[in-house]
Amino acid sequence: MKKSIPMLMGLLFTATPTFAQIGGIEDSVNDVSDTIRNIFPIILGVIFLIGFLFNAGHFFGENADLKKGITRVLVFVLIAGAVVGIFTYLITIVV
Repeated sequence: MKKSIPMLMGLLFTATPTFAQIGGIEDSVNDVSDTIRNIFPIILGVIFLIGFLFNAGHFFGENADLKKGITRVLVFVLIAGAVVGIFTYLITIVV
């Protein structure tokens, strides 16, 4: 019995700093999340611009194929929309 009291006190004192560190991790995760939320629309806009420029050759020029160009742009928009949907779902999860 005499050994269990100091052991219990030791465990209690080591567990207290662990609880204190959890708050710091949560704050840093929120900071990173806010940064990603601010940067993500810019990155998405650049990706859309690059995707359109790669597919613009199908709309103009000698070998213009309107059907192929529209199909590729639609596939690109669907993939980008799925990425945006997944990202939006992930940032709505409360940490």
